[in-house]
Amino acid sequence: MTRWRIGAALLTAAALLATGGPAVAQPQTSEDRGHHPTISRTPPMGWSSWSSLHGNISEAIIEAQAKVQHDVLQKHGYQYVNIDAGWTAGVDQYGRSAWDTTKFPDGIPAVAKYVHGLGLKFGIYMVPGVPKAAVAANSPIKGTPYHIQDVIDPTQPGNTAADGAGKLDFSKPGAAAYVQSQADLLASWGVDYIKMDFVGPGGGRVPTDNRTDMQQWRKALDATHRPIHLELSNSLSFENAAVWQKYSNGWRIEGDIECYSHCVGLTNWGVRASLRWDDAPKWVPFAGPGHWNDLDSLEIGNGATDGLSTDEKQSVMTLWAIEASPLLLGTDLTKLVPDDVKMITNDEVIAVDQAGRAAHPLSQATKQQVWVSDNHNGSYTVALFNLGDAPATVTANWTDLAPHWHIAFVRDVWTHKNLGVAHDSFSATLAPHASRLLTVWL
Repeated sequence: MTRWRIGAALLTAAALLATGGPAVAQPQTSEDRGHHPTISRTPPMGWSSWSSLHGNISEAIIEAQAKVQHDVLQKHGYQYVNIDAGWTAGVDQYGRSAWDTTKFPDGIPAVAKYVHGLGLKFGIYMVPGVPKAAVAANSPIKGTPYHIQDVIDPTQPGNTAADGAGKLDFSKPGAAAYVQSQADLLASWGVDYIKMDFVGPGGGRVPTDNRTDMQQWRKALDATHRPIHLELSNSLSFENAAVWQKYSNGWRIEGDIECYSHCVGLTNWGVRASLRWDDAPKWVPFAGPGHWNDLDSLEIGNGATDGLSTDEKQSVMTLWAIEASPLLLGTDLTKLVPDDVKMITNDEVIAVDQAGRAAHPLSQATKQQVWVSDNHNGSYTVALFNLGDAPATVTANWTDLAPHWHIAFVRDVWTHKNLGVAHDSFSATLAPHASRLLTVWL
């Protein structure tokens, strides 16, 4: 590295101190894939109700979470307030999911209005197919002469949840109109984000194929002329990654990060969180503006009850950030712990996520791993992970980033500190499950 290059790196780092974030080039339009590049050009950020609340939700509870997000997190980019499962009770006269009037006495549209009034966006939970109650009632399909029994295939389940939903047969007149009526209804409520759960082929309790359903949902949502993010869940099949990329804005690459009966906290390292390091790499080529690999919610915010140590939380958020995963908190925002708030509001780490450049591991031969993404501005984002259960040294060699380079300028992203010039490599001795996150100029 010449003196001129070292000087330029120092000037760039000084500029970072003034701006508070890495000077990372934004994704270009040429990277867009699919038909909806204007929705979620950067990974969505916000909060989801499932991890901490499960079905224990109500109008007042959701609005309380939204208020904290507005007061504490919104200025850092967190914008979605997403209601997960537990909001429905039966169907309306056209066979579409209706809200539980006990939990939501003023209705879902009123909650959406409150969220929008805070300058935030509103999300809701759905599953493919026709609700069991609508199948039983043979509900009419709005705007058509058809009924539910006219548009379903009784030999297949409507989704992978084994919930009795009817399977839509899109070769039958009226099936697409049913999806459109649902999309129109959600748009009229003010929905900005849909988590579509139990989409197959992929994870779930029973096998089914919802690829055509997602194509129809994308078409229906676009026809509402409201920019609605469509997120697919869970454990989507990698073999169909190109389909998910084309018709949705994000997809879960793995099962739930939450623990249900075998963990002390919301999640844990060994059974849930650590799986993402194994499964994320193959999905990297499919991430980009308008469509993101979703590692599931971030269980950071409630201290010890999260189920992760401080080092594990930092490693989790580091992986989510370098993979450009959605940053959707699963913790109870009304019980935020100050030290965790500092972590989830670290603007320089968030900027890595929002740059939208998914990293890849240089090798996964051991538990000591280096993950890298090229920022296409002369710098690289480099993460060092010790995924093992004992302290270990992890080393990033500059020639693995760019051949023939032996000197680099290093900045610690988490601490916002310039670490100076490093010759040939950078090493860190890390505690079990700990990490470092660096920006490196070669």
